[in-house]
Amino acid sequence: MMQKTSHEKERATKRFVLHTASCLLALLLVLGLYIAYLQTFGAEKLAHHPLNQRSAQAEAEVQRGSILDAKGRALAQSTAPGERTYPMGAALAPVTGYIGERIGSAGIEGRANQDLLGRTEEMNRLGPVSELLQADRGNDVHLTINADVQQAAYDAFAGRRGAAVVLDATTGAVLAMVSCPSYDPASVEANWDSLSQQADGALLNRVLYGMYPPGSTIKPMMADAALAEGVTDETEIFDCDGQLDVGGGQTIRESHGEVHGKVNLEKAITESCNVTFGTLAMRLGGKKLGTAFERFGFTKELTGDLASESAHLPDFKSLGQGDMAQVGIGQSSLLVTPMEMALLASAFANHGTVMEPYIVQSVVTPSGLTVREGTTKKWFDATTPERAALIDSYMEKVVTQGTGTAARVSGIRVTGKTGTAENAQGKDHAWFIGSADVGGRKIAFAIIVENSGGGGIEAAPIARKIVLSME
Repeated sequence: MMQKTSHEKERATKRFVLHTASCLLALLLVLGLYIAYLQTFGAEKLAHHPLNQRSAQAEAEVQRGSILDAKGRALAQSTAPGERTYPMGAALAPVTGYIGERIGSAGIEGRANQDLLGRTEEMNRLGPVSELLQADRGNDVHLTINADVQQAAYDAFAGRRGAAVVLDATTGAVLAMVSCPSYDPASVEANWDSLSQQADGALLNRVLYGMYPPGSTIKPMMADAALAEGVTDETEIFDCDGQLDVGGGQTIRESHGEVHGKVNLEKAITESCNVTFGTLAMRLGGKKLGTAFERFGFTKELTGDLASESAHLPDFKSLGQGDMAQVGIGQSSLLVTPMEMALLASAFANHGTVMEPYIVQSVVTPSGLTVREGTTKKWFDATTPERAALIDSYMEKVVTQGTGTAARVSGIRVTGKTGTAENAQGKDHAWFIGSADVGGRKIAFAIIVENSGGGGIEAAPIARKIVLSME
C-alpha cells in the first residue's frame, strides 16, 4: 500500500482546515442571524415571557408610574418599588386591574405595563443594554375615566351582580366601567386562591367579557333595521292582543300578560311591545337580520386596551320563524356584552356614527413629557343621521312616558330602552341602555343587573344616578 507524500498530507490538512473553518463560519452566521432575530422580532415575546427573570428583576427595581383618572386623581400609585396602593379600591378594580409576581396582571396594570415601567418596544429590543436607559420611575397613565361617575355607578349596584359602562358618545372615551362583584386590587395576590374559585366571578370584567341575552334593549336596532329595509314605516299600526303566533304551535307573549292594543312603531318602543318586534323580525328574515347586526358592529372586534369578547350571534341563514321572532326581542341564542350595547346606544345618540372606544387619555413621563395620547377616531356608521334622530326621539319617549321613567332627571334630556332578558340559569336579567345630554357632553350607557327582574325597576334607577353624578 502506497503511503501519502508530504505534499498530499499538506493538501489534505488544508482541506480539513478549510472545511472546519467553513462549518464554523456557517455556525457563526446562523448564530448571528438568530441573535438578530431575538433583538428584533423575538424581543417583545422574550421581554414578556414569565420565565424571564432578568426582566422581572429589572421591573422590581422600578417604581411604577401612577394610574390617574381624567381629573388627575390617583387610582393606583407606588411610593417605592414593589409597593402598590389603590386609593379607590374595589370600585375601580375593573379599570385598574391588578399586578402580582405570582398571578400576573389584568386591566390597565397589564395593558399598560410597559408604559407604567417607563419602557418602550425599542428599549425591549436592546436586551441588557436597555437597563442602562431604564429610569428609576415609570410613566403615569392618565385615563378617560371619571372617578365620581365610576363610584356613583358602583354604589348604585348595592351589592347586586352586574355591570355598567358609560361612554362619551361623541369621542368614544370611556367615562366609567363598573363590574360587580368586585375585589380589592391590593390584596388579590394574597387572596388569589379564593378569588379565582368564586362562583360569582369577582375577577371577571363583566363589561368586556360578560355575555348576556340583550332582551328588549335590542328593539331600537330592530326598528332601525325594519325602516332601513322598508318592511314597515312610521305610520303602520300593529294590533297587539298579548301574544304572537310564530307557527309550529309556538307563541311569543307580552311581559306580565300585557295587551298593548293598536300601536305604531314609536309606541311599540315606548311600551316595549314583543308582538310588534317579533313580527318585524319575521318580516326581515334571517339574511336581513344578519345585515343589521353587522351594520351595528356586533361582528366587529375590540382590541388594545379594551379587548373584549365578541357577540355570540345565531346562524341567521338557518333560523326558523320562531327563532327569528325571538331574535327580534333579544332572545334565542343571541348573547352580547354590555360594552356592545353601550356602543349601540351611542349610535342613536351620535347621529348614527359609532366612535371607537378608548380608555387611555395620555402617557406622561416623570419630567412631564407626553409620549402617547389617546385619539378620537370614527369607527363606523351604523345608520343614517335621519333614522338615528327618529329612533333617539322614540327612546326619549321611553323615559318621559314609557317603561323607563325611573331614569328621568328633571331638566336633563335622557333617552333609554329597558330590557328584561330571560335567563335559563335563573331569574331574568334587568337591562337599561340609553343616552343623556349632561355636563356639556353627550353620554351613552348600558347597565345590566343580573337575576334581578325588570329593567325599568332595577336598571333604570342606576342610569339616573349616573346622570346625576355628572351634573
